[in-house]
Amino acid sequence: MADRGDRADRGDRVDRVSGVDRLDQPREMRRSRLPRPTYDAEGFGRASERFARFMGTAAFLVYMTAFVLLWLAYNWLAGRQHAFDRYPFIFLTLMLSLQASYAAPLILLAQNRQADRDRVALEQDRARDERNLADTEYLTREVAALRIALREVATRDFVRSELRSLLDEMDARGPDSADSTGRGGAGSPGGSARGEQPLAGDGVRST
Repeated sequence: MADRGDRADRGDRVDRVSGVDRLDQPREMRRSRLPRPTYDAEGFGRASERFARFMGTAAFLVYMTAFVLLWLAYNWLAGRQHAFDRYPFIFLTLMLSLQASYAAPLILLAQNRQADRDRVALEQDRARDERNLADTEYLTREVAALRIALREVATRDFVRSELRSLLDEMDARGPDSADSTGRGGAGSPGGSARGEQPLAGDGVRST
């Protein structure tokens, strides 16, 4: 055990002396002497989008054409003492190249931001479509269940038809049913009671 500990200590000393970074140890963060520039990425992105949007308009082409024509006309017509960019207009070429070199990254940055927004909008649309599909399937199942339940419920037309058939049946056997009910009433206890009530009244009158 002591030998293993000595070997580990010697290995650590060798690594520290030789400056080799070990993979089993976290790397130390080194502070830079020069301060890193900080900027607002969102604000810079919005500015690049405005610039790219302006460069894609007809107004930018008109302003740029007018600027170049005025530049060329002044330096061509002015004398050697007053012209600051004589033929072959090297300074103008340098300015246009510098503008193109900055415009391309700004346009790419604006396109990347637009692609990010499109991706987020696409994901939101996909999630909304999935929710709408789930709601539609739920409503479809509910409507199917209601249809199955309504098949077992008596509808208004069915009740009307049954009542109409019962009335027709009662009208068809009306006299026979009246005779049968009359006979049944005379032989029943209730009928005897109804028959005895006038007798009791006669007895009262006789007294």
